This record gives sequence, structure tokens and C-alpha cells, in this order.
Amino acid sequence: MRSYKIKLRKNMAKQQNIRPENIKSDFFVDSTCIDCGTCYWMAPSIFKRVGNMSAVYKDPVTDLEFQKSAEALLSCPTNSIGTKSFNKKIAPISKNFPLKISDNVYHTGFHSEKSYGAASYFIQDDNENILIDSPRYLKKLANNFKNLGGIKYQILTHKDDIADTDRYQAEFKSNRYIHKGDIAEKTKHYEIQLTGNKEIILNKNTLIIPVPGHTKGSVVILYKNKFLFTGDHLAFSPKFKHLYGFKNHCWYDLKLLIKSVEKLLDYKFTWILPGHGHPFSGTYEEVRDSLIKCINYLKK
Repeated sequence: MRSYKIKLRKNMAKQQNIRPENIKSDFFVDSTCIDCGTCYWMAPSIFKRVGNMSAVYKDPVTDLEFQKSAEALLSCPTNSIGTKSFNKKIAPISKNFPLKISDNVYHTGFHSEKSYGAASYFIQDDNENILIDSPRYLKKLANNFKNLGGIKYQILTHKDDIADTDRYQAEFKSNRYIHKGDIAEKTKHYEIQLTGNKEIILNKNTLIIPVPGHTKGSVVILYKNKFLFTGDHLAFSPKFKHLYGFKNHCWYDLKLLIKSVEKLLDYKFTWILPGHGHPFSGTYEEVRDSLIKCINYLKK
């Protein structure tokens, strides 16, 4: 039987640092949590936000609940999630990554602390596979990408979520795309630097759409008029029950951010897959209605 051992990081969650907000469970969140939200959107039936950090509020009972909890543990960027006795059962679940979302679109898992826990995504598209933003580098994950056909393109939604893109580029010799508005010391060597505010056709299925606002060079990626990868441009809010933009974490220009969200009304998609925040899916009409609510929220 094939082994799926993974190398545990030195700062793995410690039982002596368990947050008192956790219920009694084999799973726990310790005090190193940075509140990136990874666990409570990946396994919302088990984890939730309590006192500006995550905590376990329900013990996993079913096999599916255990699997989702383990996937969240493996994806936690700071290894703040631990288990008291299930480590041997969790390691084999690393073979599941990247995790299929729908069709040929995957969530990479293994979020990076360098990107404050942002999610990244993988598209298996014939001979033009795409990595959107970057997970932390693991040889295991790189091998899984190879088994899916490798990586031809890496698209960075903005300068904050680049994580270990250099290591994946070295592994796959992929071309990296980033908007010139987000060129900095860490990104100036990327192979392809986009300019302007008009959409860029990457291939027959993929558009790169500049959406300045969160940062000067933020972009979103539209795939097959179905999946919109939004980086930190917008996400779903369980609190507001609609899409929202991060107006309290807008690092460049809020007015431009609003215009960029309005620009998306010209496109059709049924999935929102963000870097930070909760994913969302619905009909074209439901997504459009939620987008309008987002615009109204941003203008308040």
C-alpha cells in the first residue's frame, strides 16, 4: 500500500495551548490561531469563530465530518489545529489534495502563513493547467499536481497571496502572470506583467479581469463563464448573507474597488472562489443579485 506520510512542521498545535473556547473533543484549536478563517469555511459544522480566533464547537462524528476536519487541520497555515489521538488517521488524508470543488476545478489546501492563510486553486485544463495564487510548498502536493498534468500557468490575483509561487515555478517552469500595478521587490521577476484595465484572454476558457481597488493591481480570473476566482476582491459573508468586498481591508482605493465590483455585472458566473472569506455558488441570477447587494454594501 502506498504511503502518504507528510512532514509535520515544528510549530504543530500543542495540547497545553488549547483555547478554553473549544468543546471537549479529540480535535482542538490552540492559541497560535491567526483567525484566517480556513477551518470554519472548510468544516463549518465543526469549527467556528469565537473571540477572534477559531474553536471546535462540535465533535466530528461521521466519517465525512472527520474527513473535513482533517482536511482543515492539514490546510491550517499555522498548524494551530491539533488532535489528541488521531494523527495516524489524518496523515493519509493528504492524498486527497488538491480537493475537487466541481468539474475540473480544485482547492489546493495547505494554506500558507505567508499569505495569511489565503486559499489557492488549481484548474486541470487539457495541457494548460493553471495554479491561481499559491499554497505553501510541499513535495507531496507538487507530486499530486504532476499526477494531474503539472502547471503551465500561475496567475497571482494580487501581491499579497504569492506564498511559495517561486518554488512551484522552479518545479514546473510555469509562466507567472501578475498585474504591473502589483509589481514589488518580491514580484518584479515574474515572467508576464499585465497592464491596463481591459480583460486579457489567457486561453479559450480563461479571462483575466483587472479589478483595481483592494490593491492597485488586483485581478480576478473567470473560467468557462462559471468560476470566478476573486483573490481578496470579494467573498461571501455568512453574516450579511450576500457577497461583500473588504472595505475595511482595502489597501488602495475604495472608490475603485466599488467600480471594479460593478464591472463584474457584465459577466456571468455561478461560483465565487475567494482567497479570503467563504466561497459561494448559485444560479446566475442569484449570484448577480448577491453582487448587487455587495455594491450597495460597499457604497454605505
